[in-house]
Amino acid sequence: MLTAEQVMASQKANVETLFGLTNKAFEGVEKLVELNVQASKAALAESANQTQALLGVKDAQELLALQAGLMQPLAEKAAAYSRHLYDIATGTSTEFSKAIESQAVEAQAKFMSLVDGAAKNAPAGSETAMAVMKSAVAAANNAFESVQKAVKQASDMAEANFTAVSNTAVSAAKTPAAKKR
Repeated sequence: MLTAEQVMASQKANVETLFGLTNKAFEGVEKLVELNVQASKAALAESANQTQALLGVKDAQELLALQAGLMQPLAEKAAAYSRHLYDIATGTSTEFSKAIESQAVEAQAKFMSLVDGAAKNAPAGSETAMAVMKSAVAAANNAFESVQKAVKQASDMAEANFTAVSNTAVSAAKTPAAKKR
């Protein structure tokens, strides 16, 4: 049986975890705001520079060269922004995943402790029922671990695909810009 002290300790740990996750969420929002402020400042400065360059154009040939030169950095910056945004999202998500996994492992351990305690105090002749219960708990734990591994593999694959698409987009932007020169 759980004592009042164990319940209070568990509740305290849950509240601490909740506050920790809330702080991580706010850190992610702060990073996102900072990224957007930096991107806005950079875009404003570049817009001013590009306007000055456009005002200095003397003929159509120079205008075409200027336009071609603007496309590649734009694609690279968009890809860099996307990567940074993805890094913020995955970093925050990782913190939440770690906390959830930790809580799940702790809950599994407590549940197994309860099952073991029940098995020790079970009446004679209930060994088969307790063995079936332990087997079911072990199967559930194995299923949970398999799902965790599958989610991790899917996340790794998504990250690899994201990186490949970003690199392809930047390469595609470089090709037309190089041909126009």
